[in-house]
Amino acid sequence: MARGTQPDAAASFDPLRPRLIRVAYRMLGSVADAEDVVQDAFLRWLGTDRTAVREPEAFLRRTVTRLCLDQIKSARHRRETYVGPWLPEPMIGGEDEEEDDVTLPLMLALERLSPLERAAFLLHDVFGVGFDEVATTVDRDPAACRQLAARARAHVREARPRYRLEKARGLEIAGAFFAASRSGDMTALGAMLKADVSLHSDGGGKRSATIRPALGHAQVMQLHRALAVLFGKYGSTLVRTCLINGLPGFVTREADGELQTTALDIEDGRVAAIYIMRNPDKLRHLH
Repeated sequence: MARGTQPDAAASFDPLRPRLIRVAYRMLGSVADAEDVVQDAFLRWLGTDRTAVREPEAFLRRTVTRLCLDQIKSARHRRETYVGPWLPEPMIGGEDEEEDDVTLPLMLALERLSPLERAAFLLHDVFGVGFDEVATTVDRDPAACRQLAARARAHVREARPRYRLEKARGLEIAGAFFAASRSGDMTALGAMLKADVSLHSDGGGKRSATIRPALGHAQVMQLHRALAVLFGKYGSTLVRTCLINGLPGFVTREADGELQTTALDIEDGRVAAIYIMRNPDKLRHLH
């Protein structure tokens, strides 16, 4: 290919890259995999007759989605052998200017869908793509795509945010949660938790983490009492409070020198679920 065509390819592709990464990340739950898929799409864009493409964004979105569908097959095999609970890689708020309601609980719900259901739901319900384009992307007719999206919608309905928590209030709760959990103030911490609270921790076999989720107020408090002893002895430093996959939370540096993220799903002012990422492979992009 002539070198002179490459600047044109980059000039048309680069403004779309952030949106394409958003699509790929929400399909795959991995920052590194999303970036790899989008780079693969760019290489294919280089080899495309771009003068024949009327809508570059739609063309590239189709390309990225199809690459993701191929990638999901191998990703699912890796997750079958994953040590402990699997959580998507944390995305810190502020990096992505375009907001949507694909929070961490919804991403976990998407994992339980078939690849085609996930693609139809994300493209149509999240990114506003018409069913004609969805049909072209996944090689199904529009009626079938409507059914795919409807099935997905029914499965993920409970995981979608019921109302949008004001960001400042969410971060205030996150800061109070950090302070109570690290200082050992179990009375304050217990008052912040819902009765059916759950805790999910992803260490990926690389760092200590709960093998199974802690379910209910008693289990979560028992775990935090044990952790408070360790925090008191070895320390835990707050790096920042922030939105993590759309949820209020915080980034810390723990006693082993590694980063950790904690995201809080808050309902009616109390913590309904706690998501802790400790796997260093999934935190590498935050350094």
